[in-house]
This record gives sequence, structure tokens and C-alpha cells, in this order.
Amino acid sequence: MGMNMVKLPTKKADLFLRVAKGHFATSHSHINYYIDVTMQKTRLSEARAVARELVSAYKATTIVDTVLCLDGTEVIGACLASELTRDGFVNMNAHQTIYIVTPEHTTGSQLLFRDNTTPMITGKHVLILAASVTTGYTVQAAIEAVKYYGGMVAGLAAIFATVKECEGYPVASIFDPNDLPDYQTYDSHECPFCKAGQRIDALVNSYGYSKL
Repeated sequence: MGMNMVKLPTKKADLFLRVAKGHFATSHSHINYYIDVTMQKTRLSEARAVARELVSAYKATTIVDTVLCLDGTEVIGACLASELTRDGFVNMNAHQTIYIVTPEHTTGSQLLFRDNTTPMITGKHVLILAASVTTGYTVQAAIEAVKYYGGMVAGLAAIFATVKECEGYPVASIFDPNDLPDYQTYDSHECPFCKAGQRIDALVNSYGYSKL
């Protein structure tokens, strides 16, 4: 059984947002919309369209050596790397290519890079790519990790974002709160749905949703 998804059009004819309204719980917060970005992450045509749109937010002077993929965005990351190399963006690494890296997560939600992937971060200009940036916790952890391993943050990109910047870095996204003006995120202890006794419809994370 799927949820009652509706499609929201956006400025891009070949991209739309699949959303369900309700009471949803993430690991960090409670939200009133579930935004399903599965197709953008897994369908090549949509991933390409996302990458093309995100690249337009960056100037050719932006240096990108590595795309750090969070939330299962590796397909988009590969398309993004392809766009960045095609459009003549500069990269500084010796191989004149772009690395696509996925971090490991420790139990404390910190990001970890192994010895074989660390050279793709250390001294590199890293573009952080996420499925969504709402509370910003995931992206903050990524920024901290990039800096800890001696990398430089080249930018933040996401499919969906409710914030314009995170830790002082601008967030480039395809969809923004203007596409969903009544989108709300609440701390789990302050959630008005919970206070009103309204049951949670589903647990959601970057992999999808599980109805309760």
C-alpha cells in the first residue's frame, strides 16, 4: 500500500515533486509533508535533470574535485560530476576527474572516511550533495567531516531544501519552501500533531517511508 501522493509541478517542466501530507516522524523531527525523492535518486532521466538544474547554481569558477553523496544520492552525484566536467568547471586534482564518495556513518551519526577514501577529501574541494536539507543536521555533520579530514567545502546542493544556507554556505536546491508554502518541521517534543493526539502516519528517512 502506497501513501496518497500528489505531484507538485515546479519551474522545470521535466521535474515535479511527489508529496504526501500528514504527520511524519524523521530521526530528527516531525514534519507535515513527506517529500518522496526516490525517482530523482534512482531514475537516470530525472537524476540527470536534477544535476543539470543544480549545476546552474554554480559558476565555472567554482572548483569541485569531489562530490560527497549523502542520503543515497550517488546516481545524481555521478550525473553532477558529468555535468561539472562537461561544462568546463575547474578541478585541481592530478587526475583531472571528479571523485564520487559516500561516507560511512558511526552510531553517533558522525561521518567516517576510510584510509582509501580520505585522499579524495583531504586537500580537495568537496561539493556536498543531499536529498533534502530541512533541519540541516545531516549536512552539518558532513561539513564538519570534510573540514576534519582537511577538505574545503565547495558548496551544498540538495533536491529539496527549506533553508537558503547552512553553516554560512548557500544551499542550492531544485525545490524550495515556495513550492510547498505550508511545509512545517517540529521538534518531536513540540509537535502540535502529537499534542493533539494525532497518530504518526509513517516513519520516514532518506530511504523512504514505513507506514505505521
